[in-house]
Amino acid sequence: MGAPYSQDLRDRVLRAYDRGMKTKQIAEVFAVSKAWARRVKQRYREHGETRPRKMGGPGVIKVDRVRLAELVAEHPDATASELRELLGVECSESTIYMALKALKLTYKKRRSMRPSRIALMSPRSDKIGKHARNSSRRAD
Repeated sequence: MGAPYSQDLRDRVLRAYDRGMKTKQIAEVFAVSKAWARRVKQRYREHGETRPRKMGGPGVIKVDRVRLAELVAEHPDATASELRELLGVECSESTIYMALKALKLTYKKRRSMRPSRIALMSPRSDKIGKHARNSSRRAD
């Protein structure tokens, strides 16, 4: 998003409305969109001023990384939403993930044990690989 239009331009748009120009003409003369010109007029009519509104979203939420590291040590199996509740902050789970990444803590759950290579986990043929599938189709 770019910078807001200047106050001077806003004032000139309002003067053009006062002189009876139509929205489409104002948009063409001042090289702005019709919607923006309408909003300037509406804002002046409803609020009596045309200053641009504050840009940007809410401020960046700071997560206490030291406390987060302590919580991870205390609760290694806690989910991001649980860590957020334990921290007592109002933020998204992605904020917690980014803070964990900044602390160089991985959040990936690990398997406690690898699957056995001896016992099959799901039923399948004894033959393994692409040739096993083709061998059953072979005509004798």
